[in-house]
This record gives sequence, C-alpha cells and structure tokens, in this order.
Amino acid sequence: MAKSLVIVESPAKAKTIEKILGKDFQVKASTGHVRDLPKKGLGVEVRKNFSPKYEVLPEKTNVVEELKEAARSAVSVFLAPDPDREGEAIAWHLAQILEGEAKSLQRIEFNEITKDAILNAIKSPREIDQNRVDAQQARRVLDRLVGYKISPLLWYKVRRGLSAGRVQSVAVRLICDREEEVLAFVPKEYWSISASLQKATAKTAFSTEVAQLNGKKIDIGNQAAAEKAVDSLQDAAFSVKKVTPKEQKRQPSPPYITSTLQQEGSRRYGFSVKRTMALAQQLYEGIELGTEGPVGLITYMRTDSVRVAQEAQDEARGFVTERYGKDYIPAQKRTYPTKKGAQDAHEAIRPSSVVRTPESMKPFLTPDQNKLYRLIWERFLASQMANAVIKVISVEIDAKHEDFSALLRAADSKVVFPGFQAVYTEVTDEEEVEKKSKLPELTAGEALKLKEVLPKQHFTQAPPRFTEASLVKTLEEKGIGRPSTYAPTISTIIDRGYVEREAKTLKPTELGLQVNEQLVQHFPTIVDIGFTADLENKLDAVEAGEQEWQKLIAAFYKPFQETLKIAAKEMKPVAIPSGENCETCGQPLLIKTGRFGEFLACSGYPECKTTKPLIKKLGVTCRAPECTGDIIIKRSRTGKTFYACSRYPECTFTSWDPPTEQVCPKCSSFMVQKRATKTGRTFLLCSNVECKNILNVKAAKKEEEAEGVEK
Repeated sequence: MAKSLVIVESPAKAKTIEKILGKDFQVKASTGHVRDLPKKGLGVEVRKNFSPKYEVLPEKTNVVEELKEAARSAVSVFLAPDPDREGEAIAWHLAQILEGEAKSLQRIEFNEITKDAILNAIKSPREIDQNRVDAQQARRVLDRLVGYKISPLLWYKVRRGLSAGRVQSVAVRLICDREEEVLAFVPKEYWSISASLQKATAKTAFSTEVAQLNGKKIDIGNQAAAEKAVDSLQDAAFSVKKVTPKEQKRQPSPPYITSTLQQEGSRRYGFSVKRTMALAQQLYEGIELGTEGPVGLITYMRTDSVRVAQEAQDEARGFVTERYGKDYIPAQKRTYPTKKGAQDAHEAIRPSSVVRTPESMKPFLTPDQNKLYRLIWERFLASQMANAVIKVISVEIDAKHEDFSALLRAADSKVVFPGFQAVYTEVTDEEEVEKKSKLPELTAGEALKLKEVLPKQHFTQAPPRFTEASLVKTLEEKGIGRPSTYAPTISTIIDRGYVEREAKTLKPTELGLQVNEQLVQHFPTIVDIGFTADLENKLDAVEAGEQEWQKLIAAFYKPFQETLKIAAKEMKPVAIPSGENCETCGQPLLIKTGRFGEFLACSGYPECKTTKPLIKKLGVTCRAPECTGDIIIKRSRTGKTFYACSRYPECTFTSWDPPTEQVCPKCSSFMVQKRATKTGRTFLLCSNVECKNILNVKAAKKEEEAEGVEK
C-alpha cells in the first residue's frame, strides 16, 4: 500500500514523527541542506541580477536519490523542515529537486513535536512562503559576497586560512573594542565606610552604609580622608531618622527566547552557546519516554518571540491552581510584548506540556538535558504565575558630632507572598551582593549605639570582557544577526583563532586584533554595528514582502565593490608577532603560515632566513616511559591534528587523541579525551586497547555507535 512521505531535517526528528504518524506514513531526513552555493567559486552571477548557482552538495547525492525514489512511490509529499527562514529554504530546495518526481508537494510546519501538533500540521498544509525563502537567499548571497571577496585579501595580506563574515566580523569587533577599553582602563581608588550599630537593649548588631558626609554624597578617594571620617564617626551620636516600609510587586520574566536561553545556560551551568543549542535540539526533536514513545519535550528553540499559545496558557494556569492554589495565578492571562523586529512566526520556548515536570522526566534525560529542561519548564510556568510580593524596609540613620554629620542607610526585605518565585528565580551576570544582617524593629528618633566602624578600600573595575552570555545579549540588543546565528558565530570566531576563551570570558588573540584593525580601517561599513543592524531590518522587510531581495543585494554591492578595489590597493601585509626573538640575530620572530601550517620566521628576512616550528603546548606531560617532555599540538601532511612529544626524535610518542594527565586506575596507562559529536559530552578513554576498566575501548565504541565520536 502506498504511503505519504514526510521529509524533515534530522534523523532524530524523523524517528519521533514516524512513530507518531504510524504505518500510513514514511518519514525521511534530508540531514540539513541538500543544495547550496558551490564550495569552490563565488556561485553568484553578479551580472545576472545576483542569481545564485545552487548545486546538490556532494555529500548529499545519495540522500537526494533516496528522497527522489521515496517521492515517486508516495501518495503525497509533505515538506516539514524547521519553522524558520532556514527551514523554509530547505523545503524550497527540496521542492525544486523533487518537482516532477512527486504527485503532490506541500509544506507543513509545527512548533512542537507532539501528536496533536503533527496531526494538525498534516491537516493544514500550505504553499511554500517565497518571501521567507527570498529572505534566506538574500542572507546567503550577502554572506557569500562578503566572505568570498574579503577573505582572499586577508589570506594575501595577513595569512592563509582566514575569513571575514557579515556577522562574525562585527562580533570580533565588539570583543576587540572591549579589550581596548580593558587595556586603557586606569583604576581609581575610593573608600566605603560601614558601621555596625545596636539598639540600646540589643546584644546583636546590624550593618549600615555611610551614604552622605556633611550633607554631600560620600566621595572618599584616599586612606587619610577615610580615617578622618572614621574618627568623626567614633565620637558621633546615632539616632534613627526615618523608617520607610514599602511593599514591592515583582513580575515574572517572559518565557525564554533563543538568546535568553543561551544566556541562562551559560550563567547557571557554564554551558557554551553551542552546547545549549545542541541540548535544546535534542529536547525538541524527541526523547523516548518509555511506553509513551518518543515525544518532543519543548517547542522550537530558534525564536525571538515571547508569544505563547492560548492552550499552553490554559494548561499552565490549571497546573498552577492544582499544585499551588488559586492565589498563585493572576486574574488575567499574562502576555508579554515582543521586541520590535522580532519574528513572530512561532512561540516562545516552552515545554510542550507542563504536566511533564522535570522530576517526572528525569529518568529519561541525561543530566545536562534535565538541567536545560528544568530551566525551560520553570521559566515558562513562572511566566504565567502571580507577582511576588516583597516587603522592603529602608532605614535612614543620623550621625552627629559637633560640626560633623553623616547619613547612614540600611535595608531589609522579606517575602510576603512568593508568587512566581515559588518556581523560579533569576540569576544575573553581576556578582552576588554581600548579604546584610537582618534589621531589628526600629522607630524614628530611637538612639543607637556604635559597635564598630569599618573603612574599606576599593578600586574601580575595568569593564568586564564579554562572556558568551553577555556577547549574545549585546548582539541581540544591537540587532546583529538572528537567534539561529549566535551559536555558529561564536564557534566560528573561536575556531578561526580570532578569539580565545580565558576562564569564562572571550579575549581577542593577536591575530583577531590584527584582522579587526584591517577590517575597521579598510571595510568600516562591513564592521559597522549600525549598518549591520540596518541590513538585518532590510532582510526582515524581504520576509514581510516589503523589499525585493535582489534590489537589496544590488544596493549593498555597488559601494562594497568600490571599497574592495581601494582596499586591494591600500591594505598592507600584516605581520603577527610571536613574542619571541630570533636566536640568530635577536630580531622579533613572526608567525607565518606555510604549506604545513604555522611556523616562526625572523622579521629580518631576507637578511636573516631563520625559521623554526611554532610549538603549541597542550599543557600535559608526555606519558612515554621515563620521559618528561611536553605534549605539543602538531599537524600531519594532510592537515590532521595529532599530539606528539616535544623531545622528538629522542621520544617518538604520538597520539591522535589529546592525552590527559589522568592515569587509568586499573592499568596505569594514560587517558585520552574524546567528545561525542551528538551530545557534545567529553569523556575519558583508556589508551590501552586491552584495558577492561569502566572506560575501556568496548564501552567507548558502544557510545561511538550511539552518538558518533570525533576522531
């Protein structure tokens, strides 16, 4: 019996949907894009109205043939890639390839992979949204023009293997600009003064902060001034000036969108943006829930809309009423304003059903999946709950002595009604404020005793380097890129060597600073934040049908081409200093790139032709017997990374996997680091193939088969 064919992007999603739809449907995966611009050459016919020259990706030839064969025998074909621009473009490319092969081609989309959502989508197919496709085409062509036109200049003027990008180059600029602020910052000394005070009859003290001295805001810049203020406070009389009780209502935050989820994953658990998105993808595509089968636990994770479906609101309100009581739901359903320019095609990120609590899902999820699911579940449920009510007591205290006066302040808060905080509380990038002691009952005019005065020296702090979370927040606030671009952008600038992670922060490398300097000087428009944000708005206009995509490209390309011509003439070769000096002549050694990767060469060339390998240490001692050399990172003639001892040829130790300092508890062999490509999880594997402990090769192979391991 002939079946209907559903084509999705990922095999995991295909597996989930096939179990939902049953025997009358066949579900296959395109495994992402099947057509794209060619890998070699520009692939855009500039003189023919910027017409893109698409071709089937070489690695997808078999997939395409398989889809064609399935389409020929299908009753109808439903194209079901993700519900965004990229997904719409994939559906369009599939339609182009399958035209003439299938009896019927229809587009369907769903925001969550649940039975109701899938069946409703099948009942309501639609035509492909050409405006959305054109917006993606415009973005792809723009990125290709920028990348293929600027990158060769960087190869020639800086070093091989570099690239520029419409969004990535702006991200690098933000990080470089922040680094300049950090390096230029001059700390300024200042002092704060706190005082421990007691009620006349009390045994315990409470803490206060000096806010004013002699009627002016406290501004103490050195130790002498601080000591003078302390001496005056020692002799002062203290009394309560004013006690102000106040009730504050705190509203919950809206449900997560892509950027806020990425930020929270980083802040709470130290997840990279890439890791957060990988986990969210797994939760969206489907998790096996025992007898219930595979279920998508969250809605689509690439969104910048905070809109929530009415059915989801109703379910949340019912759940809150049952678990916490009627007082915990607001009188009216909560809605949140979506920021200007956001794509409102689908909802905020939420659980597909709040009935599936984090506790009930825990047995089916990995620890990291459960962490992220809990965040999404709690944030969504809280977003539909009542305000928290906080009682805040603020106290002002006078200190007087002869011609000296000071105003001290203290505050205390108490939760009167937890509201949404019974489920979820936010964390921020800022450091935790030092906890203050609880305030006793105080009344205006009441005299207080001084127990202790504590001066404290401070220095103003440089602006912090970006973390992945704060960079995503800044990109979003400035309108750079879209939710789907943040994770690949950060991965790219790190992989290219423009930026490196230092602790949890992002720091530009010397290469990143040099490339950014060239782009700012010669391509100021490309790395201009306002220009890039305006281009994003124009892409949105294409999607809305308000702008023709080829006209948008033409308006961009003409001035860009003129800038390219000038840059090709004026950009001078850049040397990347290594920080080392030549052993032959003492001049600085420069980092250069050759056929087999990077090496060091004397800046005195051609007078001095000294060269030497560029040694990158892994930070691990060689594990060969009786060897104390360092493990260094090297590249083979084919460009593949491997690890070797720095004492070669005396020591011939090599490994394809990065060795670690950890020793196998059973056989004393060294452990190597592996990474599962599907989950991103890093694990250790004993290097001894005959070892039978918990991290033996057999167990690793099972994980490789299930998840795939980077070799």
